[in-house]
Amino acid sequence: MKTVVYTQEGKEASEMTLPKEIFEVPMNADLVHQVFISQTANKRQVSAHTKDRSEVRGGGRKPWRQKGTGRARAGSSRSPLWKGGGVTGGPTNEKVYEKTVPTKMRRKAMFMVLSSKAKNNLVVVLDELKIDKPKTKDMASLIKKLPVGSSSRLLINSEGNNVFMSARNIAKTGVAETRNLNVVDLLNHKYVIISKAGIQDIEKIFVTK
Repeated sequence: MKTVVYTQEGKEASEMTLPKEIFEVPMNADLVHQVFISQTANKRQVSAHTKDRSEVRGGGRKPWRQKGTGRARAGSSRSPLWKGGGVTGGPTNEKVYEKTVPTKMRRKAMFMVLSSKAKNNLVVVLDELKIDKPKTKDMASLIKKLPVGSSSRLLINSEGNNVFMSARNIAKTGVAETRNLNVVDLLNHKYVIISKAGIQDIEKIFVTK
């Protein structure tokens, strides 16, 4: 698959052939959904917690004797049946939401999303992506010159610290190193902005040799 390579000024510089191992992978929506769910579940922080009858304070003494009062028998004032008692079947912070997906499946799903975006002209390739010093205004101006919408994801290589610092505060714009590429980040943004060097990094890191 061929695509246009742009300069940082938004002008067409040349054309390049995108690696078919990354940008020509047939879509499997079920696999992408499975990987997306697993990654969001693994990020989930479990904070909701209710106390059961063993955790609620008090209730150690039997409220009244077993027989002869005319009332129903009771062993603790912290029974789930009593006000102030423990909760039955409530959420606990011991629940595990993590899901395991094999590395090859995660990578294939990631390539599927990239391929889909490339097919729909949502991947913008730059000849280079460099900024002399961290400045959000300069990065915002650069992005406006490119054929992208307001929601875009910048993928940089490990040497792009100035780019990272400049882009991290722009609204609806995400930025990450190519080594941290994942399905969730790609699906949360419509466009992908990457340099030719960034594509080479993805090949080195993720394509099975």
